Amino acid sequence: MVAASSLIAITTLLAKVLGLGSEDAPLHPLQITAGRFFFALMALAFFFLLKRFKISAPDYRIHFSRSFLGWLGVTLMFASVNYIPISDAISISFMNPIISMFIAIPFLHERIGRLRWFAALISFMGALILLRPGLESFQWAAFFAFGAALCFGFESILIKKLSQTESPLQILTLNNIIGCILSLTVASLVWTNPSSTQWFQLAALGVIMVSAQALFIQSMKRSDASYALPFLYITLVFASVYDYFIFTTHPDWVSVLGAMTIVSGALLLGIGESVRKERGKSGSVK
Repeated sequence: MVAASSLIAITTLLAKVLGLGSEDAPLHPLQITAGRFFFALMALAFFFLLKRFKISAPDYRIHFSRSFLGWLGVTLMFASVNYIPISDAISISFMNPIISMFIAIPFLHERIGRLRWFAALISFMGALILLRPGLESFQWAAFFAFGAALCFGFESILIKKLSQTESPLQILTLNNIIGCILSLTVASLVWTNPSSTQWFQLAALGVIMVSAQALFIQSMKRSDASYALPFLYITLVFASVYDYFIFTTHPDWVSVLGAMTIVSGALLLGIGESVRKERGKSGSVK
């Protein structure tokens, strides 16, 4: 999970480099997303053929909905890092577990206790802090990151539904196939020819992203989610370090406070879920 966190932070860094441009003209976020899905699919195709894996009885309706939300979420995230610090964008995206909790009420018919509501309130306060309302540095682009968190929250629910009947490799492969077709179609409307350096960066973005996904899945497979997921928040540390050395961005006290508030809410939710499950297990044993 720590390795996955370091790679996730690198993908946002690459997206920022491609979106801002340096010696080359900046690329549109839609084109950056297309590169992410295309090269991720190329990397997956190698393992898909190597294992001679066959797709079995997929639910294309859910797959398309999940892939559309993932494409939109990634695009919004890549757009947000062009205007706000990477650490701020990632912090806001960490609201997606809270958003998933709310979505689970109508879709999975789950009940929300007081602890969950309290955790949601804490994370929401953190997002408001990062928006900087009333300050001269009000970050309107933070709404892009919030939109990404919203998309990822809905996507998590659909992934949970798919995981009940389909394998992780099938879910990952179909996601990147649909995402590739969708992103390339939309990106054709704003396409500009990337330089050789930008082609390399797009390829690296796709390969690193799918590697992060694979590491994330393996971590979740080999350990309890309540233990593994908190390590994902180390992404904030990696993002801050990368942002500092590449763009000399110094996180101010507002960014630190907002990030800590959002992470506190998400951790409270994870710890509360872990305690609730342990109590359920002990109750069943009795």
